[in-house]
Amino acid sequence: MTSAADTAPAARKPKRDRTHYLYIAVIIAVAAGIAVGLAAPDFAVGLKPIGTGFVNLIKMMISPIIFCTIVLGIGSVRKAAKVGAVGGIAMVYFTIMSLVALGIGLVVGNILEPGTGLAVTDAIKDAGHAQIDSEAKDTTEFLLGIIPTTIVSAFTNESVLQTLLIALLAGFALQGMGSVGQPILRGIEHIQRLVFRILAMVMWAAPIGAFGAIAAVTGSAGVDALKSLAVLMLGFYVTCFLFVFIVLGILLRVISGLNILTLFKYLGREFLLILSTSSSESALPRLIAKMEHLGVSKPVVGITVPTGYSFNLDGTMIYMTMASLFISDAMGTPMSIGEQIPLLLFLLVASKGAAGVTGAGLATLAGGLQSHKPALVDGIGLIVGIDRFMSEARALTNFAGNAVATVLIGTWTKEIDKERVNEVLAGQLPFDEKTLLDDGHGGSTDEHAEVPEQGGEKELAKT
Repeated sequence: MTSAADTAPAARKPKRDRTHYLYIAVIIAVAAGIAVGLAAPDFAVGLKPIGTGFVNLIKMMISPIIFCTIVLGIGSVRKAAKVGAVGGIAMVYFTIMSLVALGIGLVVGNILEPGTGLAVTDAIKDAGHAQIDSEAKDTTEFLLGIIPTTIVSAFTNESVLQTLLIALLAGFALQGMGSVGQPILRGIEHIQRLVFRILAMVMWAAPIGAFGAIAAVTGSAGVDALKSLAVLMLGFYVTCFLFVFIVLGILLRVISGLNILTLFKYLGREFLLILSTSSSESALPRLIAKMEHLGVSKPVVGITVPTGYSFNLDGTMIYMTMASLFISDAMGTPMSIGEQIPLLLFLLVASKGAAGVTGAGLATLAGGLQSHKPALVDGIGLIVGIDRFMSEARALTNFAGNAVATVLIGTWTKEIDKERVNEVLAGQLPFDEKTLLDDGHGGSTDEHAEVPEQGGEKELAKT
C-alpha cells in the first residue's frame, strides 16, 4: 500500500512546461527588432508584414473562441437574468472608468502643456488630414453594424460585437432547450478545445512576429521624432502608469482584495505579447482562457472581455485627451476648460463608433476632431510619427483595464472562486500553456466538469 501511494504521485507528475523558452525568444526578438530598426530604418519598415501576419493569425482565432466561451457559459446558467445583470454592471462600470480616464488625461495634459512651442508646417497638415478614416462610422451606424448580415458573416467580418450577439442568442437558445441542448454544448466544448490547441500552436510564431512588428515601428518613427515629442510621450506613459497602478490598483485591492502586481505577474506573458505586437487584440484569446483559469465564471468572462475590448478603452481615452490638448497648444489655439470638456465627451462617444477600425486611436481622434473642431485636424500630423510608440501604452492600459474589470465584475456578481484565485496567483495551479484550458474545470459549466474518470490511476492515488 505504501509503495502504491509513493508511486502514484510520480505517475501523475506533469510534464515540464517548455513554453517559457518561447517568451525568452520573444524578448530576444524585441531587442533584435529595436536594433535593426535603429541601424537600418528602411529595411526595418519593410518587415512590417511579418508582424501584421502574426497578429492576423491571432485575430482569426478570436471569433470562434468568443463564440464557444459565451455559448458554454450562458448555456449552463440556470437563470437568464444573471447574464443580463453581468452585462448591465459591465456597461455602467465601463462608462464610469472611461470618464475617470478622460478626467486624469485632462488634468495631466493641462499641467504639462506639451504642445507649446511646436511649429505646424504644410507637410504636417497634409499628414494630419490623411489620418481621417473614411470607414469610421457614427454611433448610429456603429449600433446597426452590430447586427450581422448572416449568422456566418459574424465570424468573417472581424467584428467582435457581431460574434458576441450571435453567441448570446445561441447561448440563450441552448439554455431554453434544457437537457436536449446538452449534446450541442458538449460538441461546442470539443470545438473550443480544438481552437485553443490551434492558438497554442500559433503562439510559437510569436518571436518572428514580434521581431517584424518592433523593427517596423522603430524604423518608421526614428530617433528625431522621439526626441522632439518626448514630453508628450513621457507624459502619456506616466499618466497611463498612474491610472493603472493607482486607480485600478486601489479598486482591485478594495473590492476584490487582490494586489494588482500579483495579477499582472500572472498575466506577464500577455503583457509581453502586447508590447511586442502593439496590439491588445493579440492577447484577447489568452485573456479569456486565463480569466477562466483564475476562477472567474464563463458567463462573466465571455461577456466582460469581448464587450470591454470595444467599450472599456481606458488607454485610448487618455490618449485622445492628451493628444487633443497637445494639438490645440501646438496650433497656438489653446482650449479653455469649457471647450475641452464638450470635445472630450464627444470623443468618448465617437470612440465607440470607430471601435474595430484599424489604428483606432489615431483614426478616432482624427474623425472626432474633424466633426467637432475641424481646425485642429491640421495638427494631427504632429503625432503621426510617434503614434505607434504611444499605441504600446494604449494597448497595455486597455488590456490591464479589461483584466481588472473582469475580476471586479466577477466579485460584484459573486461569480468568482476566491479560493481558486488565491491558489492560481500563488502558483499552486499553473496555467496549461499547451491546451489553454483546464481539464475537469469548466468554471460555471459544472455539467461539463463532471466527466467520469477513466482508469484506476487517480483512485489508486487517492487510496
